[in-house]
Amino acid sequence: MNIQALLVERFKQALTELSWADAPVPVAKGNRPGFGDYQFNGAMALAKKLKQNPRDIAATILDAVKLDDVAEKLEIAGPGFINIHLKPQWLATQIKLAASNERLGVDIQSKQTVVVDYSAPNLAKEMHVGHLRSTIIGDAVVKCLEFLGHEVKRQNHMGDWGTQFGMLLAHLQDKLLQNEVAETALSDLENFYREAKVRFDSEEGFADKSREYVVRLQGGDGECLSLWQNFIDVSISHSEEVYEKLNVTLTREHVMGESAYNKDLANVITELKEKGISVEDQGAQVVFIPELADKKGNPAVYIVQKSGGGYLYATTDLAAIRYRSNVLNANRTLIFTDARQALHFKQTEIVARKAGFMNEQEQYQHCPFGMMLGKDNKPFKTRTGGTVKLVDLLDEAIERANKLVLTRSPDIEPTALKEMSHKLGIGAVKYADLSKNRTTDYVFDWDSMLSFEGNTAPYLQYAYTRIQSIFTKAGIAKGKLATDNELVITEDAEKALALQLLQLTDALQILAKEATPHVLCTYLYELASIFMRFYEACPILKEGVSGSAKQSRLMLAQHTANVLSLGLDLLGIETMQSM
Repeated sequence: MNIQALLVERFKQALTELSWADAPVPVAKGNRPGFGDYQFNGAMALAKKLKQNPRDIAATILDAVKLDDVAEKLEIAGPGFINIHLKPQWLATQIKLAASNERLGVDIQSKQTVVVDYSAPNLAKEMHVGHLRSTIIGDAVVKCLEFLGHEVKRQNHMGDWGTQFGMLLAHLQDKLLQNEVAETALSDLENFYREAKVRFDSEEGFADKSREYVVRLQGGDGECLSLWQNFIDVSISHSEEVYEKLNVTLTREHVMGESAYNKDLANVITELKEKGISVEDQGAQVVFIPELADKKGNPAVYIVQKSGGGYLYATTDLAAIRYRSNVLNANRTLIFTDARQALHFKQTEIVARKAGFMNEQEQYQHCPFGMMLGKDNKPFKTRTGGTVKLVDLLDEAIERANKLVLTRSPDIEPTALKEMSHKLGIGAVKYADLSKNRTTDYVFDWDSMLSFEGNTAPYLQYAYTRIQSIFTKAGIAKGKLATDNELVITEDAEKALALQLLQLTDALQILAKEATPHVLCTYLYELASIFMRFYEACPILKEGVSGSAKQSRLMLAQHTANVLSLGLDLLGIETMQSM
C-alpha cells in the first residue's frame, strides 16, 4: 500500500475532471498534529496561474475529489491547503491486508535490469575502512531493489590489473622459488605489498624485473598469468571473509575485475577515433569535453590512452559501460564510490553517450558518498596514522559489543554471547554508516553507535526483541497469532502506528530511486519510537484490557515486528529473538 500514490491518483482524477489535468499534484505527509495525516498543496500554484483566490480553487478541488472511502474529513486550511484526515477503519483494513501478505503490503515494481557496481577493493591490498561505505551502502540498495522485484546484476569492479602487479608478481615468484606456497606468502597482503615496494625502491635490478613482468603479463605470458591467478584467488578469499563477517551478499561470482575488459580496450579506442570523439594530443588519445568547460571556456580533458599506448581507468570504465549495456542489458547502472570520483564518472557518462556505448534511455547514476571521519574530524586512521584494516575494525566492534552484553547480562551462555556480540557489533557499525545521508561525511564514534538509545542498531534490535517478549508473555509462539480477528483503531497512538506502518512502501521506493539507505533507517527509527509510545499509551497485556482490544493491539505489534525485521534485513542487519 502506497497511501501517497493513492491520494495523488485521486487528486489527478479530480483535476482532470476540472480541466486542470496539467496541474501539479503535490501531496505530502502531514507534519503537524491536528492538521491532517496528508496534505494537498496544489491550489496556490493553480490560483496564481488562473489569477483566482486559492481558497476558492481549493474548495472547487475539494468538491471534485472522491475520497469518501479513504478519508473521514477533508478541510481547507490557511491560504488553500487541503488537509486529509484518513479513516481509522480504512487504515485498519489496509493493515490487515498488509499483515496477511508475505511482502507486508509492498507491491512489486515494474521490473528493470539494474547493474550495481560496489565495494571494488584493490586486490593488491587488504580491504580497509575506505571500502566500508561502498560495500554496505551498495548492498543495502541491492537488497531493496531485489525486494521490489528488479533483476539486479552485482558487479564487484576489483582492481586486479595495472603496473603494480609486475612488482607483486616478481616478488611472489621469488617467494615460490624459496618453496613458499602462495597462500602462506600472501597471508598478510599489507606486509607482502610493503616488502615488494621496498625491493622495488631499493634492490638493484628488481624494478627492471618488475617492469619485465608487466610486459609479460599484458602480453598473455602463461607463467605470469598463472602467478597472477594465484594472487587473485588468495586476495579474493581475503575479501570473501570480510563480506561474510559484514553480512553482505557479494560472492566470488560477482567479481568483474578491471582485467575482464582487457580484450575490449583497443576496440573502445578504435571506435572513439572513428567517430571523431577522441583526437591525438601530444601522442595521447584525448576527448575534449566542452560541456564541462572551466570558467575560461577551456574544455575538460579526458585521456583515454597514454602516449605510450597504455590504457587508463577511463578506458576500462568505458568498456564496462559497453559490457553492461550490450551484454547485461542494463536499464540502469548505479556506481558507488567516494565523492572525489564524481567528475571522472560525469566525464565518462558524457563520452559514453556521445559514442553510443549505452542506450539513450539507460540511466547511469554515480552515487557518491562522503568520508568516514575520526573524532578529530579527519579521515579515520589508526593511532599511528596508518590505514585501518576493515577486518580489524569489525573484530573490534564485536569485542566491544561482547563487553557491552556482559555488563547487561553477566550470566549469558557463551553461545548466546557470541551470537549476540556479532549481531550487535556488526549491526552497530553498519547502521551508524547507513543512517547518515550518503553524500555527507560522518564521525565514527563507538559510544554513540553501540548505544541502546537514539537512532542506532542496538535500539532497533532491542525494539524488535521487546515486541517478541510481549508475545512470549502472552504465550503466543512467533507467527501463531490469529489474524482473522477484527483490528480496531480508536486511540491516537494506534492511528499513528498504523499510519507509519503503511508508509513502508514510500521509504523503500525513495531508497530504490535515490540510492539512499538513510531514508529506510529514519523510517525504522520513527516506527520503533512510535511503537514505544503506542505501547505506553495502549496497554496490551494489563488487567482490564478487553479481549478484542488485546487481540487488535497484538496484531499491530506483530506487524510492527515484521516490518522492523524486514527493514533491518534489507539493511543487512540481523535481529535476535531475545536480548
